[in-house]
Amino acid sequence: MIYRMVSNSEILTKFGDLNMKEEKENIFTIFDDILQREEKEELLNQKSKVIWMTGLSGSGKTTVAKGVERYLHSQGILNQLLDGDNIRVGISNNLSFSSDDRAENIRRIAEVSKLFLNCGVVTLNCFVSPTIEIRKIAENIIGAENFIEVYINASVETCENRDIKGLYKKARKGEIKDFTGISAPFEAPQNPKIEINTSELSIDESVQKVLDYILPIIKNK
Repeated sequence: MIYRMVSNSEILTKFGDLNMKEEKENIFTIFDDILQREEKEELLNQKSKVIWMTGLSGSGKTTVAKGVERYLHSQGILNQLLDGDNIRVGISNNLSFSSDDRAENIRRIAEVSKLFLNCGVVTLNCFVSPTIEIRKIAENIIGAENFIEVYINASVETCENRDIKGLYKKARKGEIKDFTGISAPFEAPQNPKIEINTSELSIDESVQKVLDYILPIIKNK
């Protein structure tokens, strides 16, 4: 690549254009001036996608995603895992579990995922995201062509029997309000790209099912 020296007058003209735009709008984007997603995908030798795992608490979303994460890493595929714990203590630590705050939480997650997507990174998202509408918010932000919905399917009974964090027990006592599956509804995806019943499949089998679907998509030919 050859860089051309520019004169002071060219620099001043450029800054003058920016100042005029700033005065008019106060916001100006630089999306056309920065490296594009395709260039970063070429550098990483991979295709970025957002793998969105939805299901009840305790269904196995994060467990499956961790297996996928480790395998992708072993194959040199750069990826980032996001789940409720690392989001709720960070960018969404000011949100409750009300329906409005759940929607805002998903909006923030989707916007963060889009940033990773545009950096060429495969993003593994593990969120209850309990309604069709709320997942549609995420899909619209990320883009349907980049959004791979995975339904981690396990019954309330199965999840309650696991209850590793003791959340179902607290929800049954009324200590947790609006808990999905107990005091708040969960709407199963209508047409997920992948459905995994973790009541029937082992962790390894579940991980493999995800990999079988996504590897042909995210690997550069």
